Amino acid sequence: MTIGQVLKIIVAAGTIAAGAVSVISPERAGRFTGLTLESARGISEVRAVLGGLFIGLGVAVLVFRTVAAYRTLGIGYLAIAAVRAASIHFDQAPTGSNWMSLAFELVFGVILLI
Repeated sequence: MTIGQVLKIIVAAGTIAAGAVSVISPERAGRFTGLTLESARGISEVRAVLGGLFIGLGVAVLVFRTVAAYRTLGIGYLAIAAVRAASIHFDQAPTGSNWMSLAFELVFGVILLI
């Protein structure tokens, strides 16, 4: 197994872990992202989208372990990074957690595409 393959597996596992935090502790995910979870519906949305989707994508990559699976998740991370970068600029949201998220999304996206 090459270092690139190991890094891709680590990124997929990290994706699952981030999703698991959102499912298990949506309030913690909300604090990090700046989302306010004032209703059961908001908590449900964090669990489902930030949790379930990330878990599902990470598991799919680990199950299929194909170039297409890795690239699909990589494109997803780069799309998130592009929108986040635009949001940091246009919404004037240069928070520490936004920059940290952007860095991880860029690195994860690149790892998954190479």
